[in-house]
Amino acid sequence: MRALVVGANGFLGSHLVDALAAAGHDVTAFDRFSTDRRAFDADVATLRGDFADAEAVARAVAGHDRVFHFVSSTTPATAGSDPVLDVRGNVIPSIALLRACAEEGVSRVYFASSGGAVYGDLGASPVHEDMSPHPVSPYGIGKLTVESYLGYFARTAGLASVALRISNPYGPRQRATHGQGLIPIALRAIAAGEPVLRYGDGSMVRDYLYVEDAIRMIVSIVEAEPEHLVYNIGSGRGTTVNEVISGLASVTGIEPRVEQRDQPPTFVQASVLDISRFTAEFGGPEFTPLDEGLERTWASMRR
Repeated sequence: MRALVVGANGFLGSHLVDALAAAGHDVTAFDRFSTDRRAFDADVATLRGDFADAEAVARAVAGHDRVFHFVSSTTPATAGSDPVLDVRGNVIPSIALLRACAEEGVSRVYFASSGGAVYGDLGASPVHEDMSPHPVSPYGIGKLTVESYLGYFARTAGLASVALRISNPYGPRQRATHGQGLIPIALRAIAAGEPVLRYGDGSMVRDYLYVEDAIRMIVSIVEAEPEHLVYNIGSGRGTTVNEVISGLASVTGIEPRVEQRDQPPTFVQASVLDISRFTAEFGGPEFTPLDEGLERTWASMRR
């Protein structure tokens, strides 16, 4: 398989590059590489380019039979503050990428969508892929829009695709500076002696998934002939924000100061993914216990 990973130097993308290369695939890493430092360890071909540059993306797609769309130029916070930026920076370039894949004859595209953001507040937990999404944030609306374009290009150009609705991944290489992810942001605050910001009373529930577990699930789909167009990628278990903060105190040995903020209206109260579709098709994945994952993440930050 000749695989192109778009967003290869990011959190999920870099781990995916390593996993695909370790499995023996011919991998090309496409990213801006703005820091000149590779986040991944594998010795693979690299292409420097901007996701917003449609011509650069089309050149990168050429010659590849699988394309992994793992780039996002915004976070839930930045998309919420400027929805137009999210459309310009994510939705429009995604359409250009899919068009290039269709024209090149790519056999399948894998899109890193978002479980919590796409489903929104459905009033049920865990949520299954057959439930109708109801995103309440610009970030989730953008992700679902790209998923809709996957369907469009499948109908009009025969471009096969899989949308990966990923829960709340965490682990090494996740940058707290990007303003996304409770765990890296809280760990950075604890290390700096700063208060941990908690939105609401800490009862919000999320489906936290260690990054290596997420990538193993994704690779299982890649190395098979998937039966469905959408898969939830999660642990199927919910953990409250307060439980995470308690776990961070345990692994760091530091009791953090917690500063409470109002819960924004676009924050979903509970988001846990039903992974029965995945387990029925690919078998039950092994999951890293949260305390062990937090310990590994903390250790990676101290290196």
